Amino acid sequence: MWMTWKCAVVDLPYGGGKGGVVIDPKKLSQHEVERLTRRFATEISVLIGPERDIPAPDVNTNAQTMAWIMDTYSMHVGYTVPGVVTGKPISLGGSEGRNEATARGAVYTIVEAARHLGMDLGRATVAVQGFGNAGSIAAQLIVPEGATVVAVSDSSGGIHNAAGLDVERVIAWKKEHGTVVGFPGASGITNAELLEIPCDVLIPAALENQITPGNAGRIKARIIAEAANGPTTPEADDILHERGVFIIPDILCNAGGVTVSYFEWVQDLNRDHWSEAVVNAKLKEIMVKAFGEVLRLATTNDVNNRVGAYLLAVDRVASATALRGLYP
Repeated sequence: MWMTWKCAVVDLPYGGGKGGVVIDPKKLSQHEVERLTRRFATEISVLIGPERDIPAPDVNTNAQTMAWIMDTYSMHVGYTVPGVVTGKPISLGGSEGRNEATARGAVYTIVEAARHLGMDLGRATVAVQGFGNAGSIAAQLIVPEGATVVAVSDSSGGIHNAAGLDVERVIAWKKEHGTVVGFPGASGITNAELLEIPCDVLIPAALENQITPGNAGRIKARIIAEAANGPTTPEADDILHERGVFIIPDILCNAGGVTVSYFEWVQDLNRDHWSEAVVNAKLKEIMVKAFGEVLRLATTNDVNNRVGAYLLAVDRVASATALRGLYP
């Protein structure tokens, strides 16, 4: 359902679906993960296809996973079908900019939110919960906007330096040590503490249900940009809205990933390849337009931004359903 609304917010001709395998891939060898992925792809091969259901990467999956699924499906049909999945390696029909797309889309919306609020991003401080693909790249991309990243965390814990963190060095540290914890020149904090530290922009990029009625009253950020899916509970939403915190809801904020997945699919169907500059320009146009539409609906209906996003998305799906009518 979330995926359907997310696609509708950015006006993509996609529906939504989720699937997965309940395992911890960190406990498996690369060969075991490949065999498991290919078996899973075989089981769902009756459901997927470039004109049917198109898988893309999510938690604990990456471009290599998508390559295995694409190859397995292609072996079944007898010819190469790059459009059956998105998020593939570029050499196999992947799109430029896909890896950074979720984070880049989130940063585009943060820039728009700051402009709307009259906030100078050049003086803003940022905290990022979750230092995986979306979180680490969002931290990288927010720095050229002038912002200072003061805290980041991963599943093991977090680090904080009020004077600012060198994001590139933190990324290198995590690559070497497997976690941001222990980064020199920063104090250790928990994931829960990160949410409540003084900052202008908070980017939850980890798991669901991190911001709850229990901590919503102590969050100091002026903007919350939901790079993760469902990080804020409905009850916390109400508290934050009453306090004047500007939330960029997940189905808008992190829609950059599926948007560039759509771009990848279009390129694959046409056997075309766009430059990263073209991809980023098209992504920015879509994200900025969607942000404006959500904000306008939220303002005119006197509701929070999440309800504004749902008003936009549900209306689009309902209108399309009504226009198509019932068969037979």
